[in-house]
Amino acid sequence: MSVAVEILGFFLGALGLLMLGVTLFNSYWRVSSVYGNVITTSTIFENLWYSCATDSTGVYNCWEFPSLLALSGTIQACRALMITGIVLSSLSVLLGIIGLRCTQIGSLTSEGKARLAAASGALHILAGICGMVTISWYASNITRQFFDPLYAGTKYELGPALYLGWSASLLCIIGGVLLCGHCCCSSKRRSTSVPYKASQTVVPSMDPACLPPGASDNTEDQEPFNRIAPSSQRTQVIQY
Repeated sequence: MSVAVEILGFFLGALGLLMLGVTLFNSYWRVSSVYGNVITTSTIFENLWYSCATDSTGVYNCWEFPSLLALSGTIQACRALMITGIVLSSLSVLLGIIGLRCTQIGSLTSEGKARLAAASGALHILAGICGMVTISWYASNITRQFFDPLYAGTKYELGPALYLGWSASLLCIIGGVLLCGHCCCSSKRRSTSVPYKASQTVVPSMDPACLPPGASDNTEDQEPFNRIAPSSQRTQVIQY
């Protein structure tokens, strides 16, 4: 069962990586709102790289954002966090392939593979946190501008890419927790195991004082490994 949990965590993390990549290049991070508009002539949708506008006939034009220095701090931070999350998740998948117990690459021991699996899980968790922070931050800016009555610019709503990003981040975190939890449980079982020791047979010693008269000398000759009582405790045999 533990191997199945490890494989499940790996595949959840790999699926989260794939979904993070799709989220990063998805065009619908935010979509212009039609709330309060009687006649809508065009729809605007944006992501972290460009903005597009489409009219009622379905024709749309896209233009990239200006220079990086001209962008807002929110867009720059979201780009950096998303790219960092994808890089961390990619490294995690590579470490997971090597650290899985069902694979054999090189001459790694079971402890070394467990450490690699734990490192893979930790990187998956970090990648999921990066993605979750990015999506949540971007969504909070959208909702803040939408409910601000003094905001005069175009108001947007949450796009489908944000929900995809939340799901991807959650999958990365769950996969990382499964990998780390499996490794911790395995190391705990190894640390609590008691090494086997062969049982030792203890030969009881008999006090010659407890033996019947005349049997102490024979017992000492037949059982040389028994403890011999001190001379002060020996009984004197009287012959009649």
